[in-house]
Amino acid sequence: MKTAIIHTTLYDYHTYRQDQYIVFDDVIFETGPMTDFVDQGYQIIDGHDRFVMPTFVSGHTHIYSALARGMSVNFNPRDFMGILEDLWWKMDKEIDLDITKACALVSAIDHLKCGVTTLIDHHASGKAITGTLNVLSDTVTKIVGLRGAFCFETSDRFDVQLAIDENMSFMETHQSKTSCGLFGMHASISLSDQTLEAIQNVLKGRPIHIHVAESDMDEKDAIKRTGMRVIKRLDSFKLINPGSIIAHAIHVDDEELEIIKKRQAIIAVNVTSNMNNGVGLPDIRRFKAHGIPVIIGNDGLNPSMAMEALNVLYASHHLLRGPTAFQHETLKDMIETTYQVASKMFKTKLGRLEKGYAADLLVIPYVPPTPIDGTNAFGHVFYGLFHAFRPEHVFAGGVHRVKDYTVDDTLMIQYQESVRSAMILWDRIRKGETHEHDNNL
Repeated sequence: MKTAIIHTTLYDYHTYRQDQYIVFDDVIFETGPMTDFVDQGYQIIDGHDRFVMPTFVSGHTHIYSALARGMSVNFNPRDFMGILEDLWWKMDKEIDLDITKACALVSAIDHLKCGVTTLIDHHASGKAITGTLNVLSDTVTKIVGLRGAFCFETSDRFDVQLAIDENMSFMETHQSKTSCGLFGMHASISLSDQTLEAIQNVLKGRPIHIHVAESDMDEKDAIKRTGMRVIKRLDSFKLINPGSIIAHAIHVDDEELEIIKKRQAIIAVNVTSNMNNGVGLPDIRRFKAHGIPVIIGNDGLNPSMAMEALNVLYASHHLLRGPTAFQHETLKDMIETTYQVASKMFKTKLGRLEKGYAADLLVIPYVPPTPIDGTNAFGHVFYGLFHAFRPEHVFAGGVHRVKDYTVDDTLMIQYQESVRSAMILWDRIRKGETHEHDNNL
């Protein structure tokens, strides 16, 4: 049965329409003014005093970080490498298939409740490499019902051949409207020339997903080891292929940006995480001046892409030291580019409230306290909705996944059971820290 949302406001960052209806199943079937609406036995939702909007895409996330919330570790980093060594590398090396599934369930549900229904993930799990991407895909896309692009971050910290095989196997067997793969790589700082050559031998033009210059330590390490900056080093192995996602790119120079543009790659910015880690901020205006597509990710820190959009604007104003140096139109363009990149990945149409587009949409209450029309609708959304963004309903592929602010009880029972997985993971980390301490005595 098709669903119809009636007497609502439709807004998709492109058009703003009041007192509208929208009819959909897995894709949008019809939209129009209420004067044209004819009920043909639809399941009806009253959209009065509500906006209908496309759901969000996270252009770079880390599902495996979901069970870090509240975790206590011996943590006293002096730099970005210290953050990796004291926290994330302690954690990811203890993750197995069961914990991967728990992370995927928690992360997917948390994103869903924030109106995010497409995740471009970058995974790491030291206790299990083979089969991890299938576990992620099955949990995110089949159990929770989102879309996901997955990869394993190949690194010299792990078994390189297993990581290569996992990426290749998943990419070759997953290419649908809900699940697909990229070739994952951690960062230049954890990849030897031997590993890059092994990847080059199998990649054959496929896109990669890699951290680049999140910290200036990544650039310094590449120059010290090879005499080349990170992007030039990766390009020397012919690894930056069309559609590749370059995450962060805070410390790249103009020559590197030209290579990224020439290779038709994409930069995914993650400003909230960058501020949290104290590594600097990406100069998005410079990326766009080079003609590079820029998308928005959250680096696994927070499932709210509305908050991430806020911080893109605020952080850019801070970086550029001017309240008009980065415009709303630039942010809107980034949101639309994120939809376009995801649409190409999943071979479906995302991000518009138009006939033929996927019914990935949300319903959120909003009563404008000031005049609103198509010229200022984004200002209302940015300042009136994004600061406390909580959708009442969320649909993914037309399936009603969030109803009246709540997720299905069966999923929430599984969500609560993740506490046991977190306790297992934290215990392993504590034992690992004790072992490290004993070895240092």
